[in-house]
Amino acid sequence: MKGLWTRCNQCRRILYKKDILDNYSVCPACNFHFRLTPKERLGFLYDQAQFEKLDENIHSDDPLKFEDTKKYSQRLREYREKTSNPDAVVNTVGTMEGIRVIISVMDFRFLGGSMGSVVGEKVTRALERALNEKLPIIIISCSGGARMQEGTLSLMQMMKTSSAIARLEEAQIPYISVLTDPTTGGVTASFAMLGDINIAEPNALIGFAGPRVIEQTIKQKLPKGFQRSEFLLQHGMLDDVVQRKHLRPYIIRAVRLFLNLPR
Repeated sequence: MKGLWTRCNQCRRILYKKDILDNYSVCPACNFHFRLTPKERLGFLYDQAQFEKLDENIHSDDPLKFEDTKKYSQRLREYREKTSNPDAVVNTVGTMEGIRVIISVMDFRFLGGSMGSVVGEKVTRALERALNEKLPIIIISCSGGARMQEGTLSLMQMMKTSSAIARLEEAQIPYISVLTDPTTGGVTASFAMLGDINIAEPNALIGFAGPRVIEQTIKQKLPKGFQRSEFLLQHGMLDDVVQRKHLRPYIIRAVRLFLNLPR
């Protein structure tokens, strides 16, 4: 019977895996939202779970010849094999209720969803494709921030992606940003918070620096729930917090409003 049961990360209950999967990978007891792979997330967003992958031929290099306990080039090979993805973001195109859209999804399994030069390039390409083809774009963030192994090259992606979003805004192409647990660092400080609407899953960790770093800097205890979705919504940094099972109809409704399409 191995593999039929799992423990919830939040309430610690032992749960039947099928019950969780049938509930969009959300704990039926405490509403904890488990992390999803890009394939799982795209499967319940697109019509009939059908989509086309884009920009699959881009791979990270090792420009700094970075090495800690392992060579960066070795880490990249290992994570490509582990995730079957070339890097920490997947670009796709398909339809949602018949409306053609572009969706980019970050993969936390790949080096913590960190943003290196390839992630920045792929997100920028998705934004530019949306601009050229006049398609709404949805970016689903799940990231620990900029990738330290690429140094300044990672930080440059913040400006590059933000510039592409500015061009999208000028053309009045809808961009919906979905923040999931966690969305932090340079991703939060760039494209994740620049949507026409910014929505998040419940109880997602969202912020720039970590709570411990902030407490040590300001020498104050942070309020309960600081940097969680509900706290950010209450303080005006998010437009809404949406349950995963409601995410697809919510996005479809928003896209229809942006495009002025009838129901």
